[in-house]
Amino acid sequence: MQVTPARSDHFDGRVFHNVHDRTDKTLADVLAWRRQSHRIPWPRWIEDPPQPPPARVAAGRIAVTSIGHASFLLQIGGRCLLLDPVWSPRASPLSFAGPKRVRAPGQPLEALPGVDLLLVSHNHYDHLDLATLRAVRQRWSPPAVTGLGNARHLAKAGFRAVPELDWWQSTEAAGLRITYVPAQHFSARTPFDRNHSLWGGFVIQAGEATVYFAADSGWCPHFAEIARAFPRIDLALLPIGAYEPRWFMRTQHMDPGEAVRAHQILGARRSIGMHFGTFAGLTDEAIDGPETWLAEARAEAGLATEDFATLPFGATLELPAG
Repeated sequence: MQVTPARSDHFDGRVFHNVHDRTDKTLADVLAWRRQSHRIPWPRWIEDPPQPPPARVAAGRIAVTSIGHASFLLQIGGRCLLLDPVWSPRASPLSFAGPKRVRAPGQPLEALPGVDLLLVSHNHYDHLDLATLRAVRQRWSPPAVTGLGNARHLAKAGFRAVPELDWWQSTEAAGLRITYVPAQHFSARTPFDRNHSLWGGFVIQAGEATVYFAADSGWCPHFAEIARAFPRIDLALLPIGAYEPRWFMRTQHMDPGEAVRAHQILGARRSIGMHFGTFAGLTDEAIDGPETWLAEARAEAGLATEDFATLPFGATLELPAG
């Protein structure tokens, strides 16, 4: 359901904005990036080894399955959630242009054990994919939750009465507590709707179990605020890719070193890196750059590999809840 937001520290009555660091980029900035780009070529296609399909886990367990980029199947409290699902071949409004997949989704949609709830963090095409949302609705018809201004997009995929949340607002859905939390980013699906809808992450709680899905974010003080509000995070899903060139990406996408700092500030028991290695054309870094840098930053911080790692595409990590 579409909500008319009140003026706040991140909404001026017309558009949303970041509190700590503006992400506004002009057309001249975009053209300068494209003109000066030193993009490292990616492989045309990668064949990942097949992974076992995810099975439902007990209510006292947490499980997360990597679909690729920022798409996950999350199991918590005996429920199956889809986070920012994108199964399409491009993260683009066009079928013939825009960021293109270099590997298949980690699991086919039909391999999922079910979908009890859909969460959509913001409206960028690599996070909100109408073709996938239509397929999810037709197969499972789950309830959905999103940020302010995004329900109108989900309505195009047939989702009705979708709760829209402002930062720090919570709702109960599918027996879970869902809180929309701040991120340092922006929104747009066309040249004419920049920042007309809100962006953010989600904290998902079931009893003592807590999972944080950061979606897209640059480095910002929000991580400390989230840590204070949620002092025991079992699992954090943190972006580590789409960071080059830094002069252009810094305010909207963390690099792996910043993601390690976020992990430490959040006090998460485990973190999983995401938002890398899937869509060519989103960024300038090498396809293996995020994972290489993450390993270096993790070692420099004195963290064990299992503290903050990545999942093989299609693989599932299971851990105790609470």
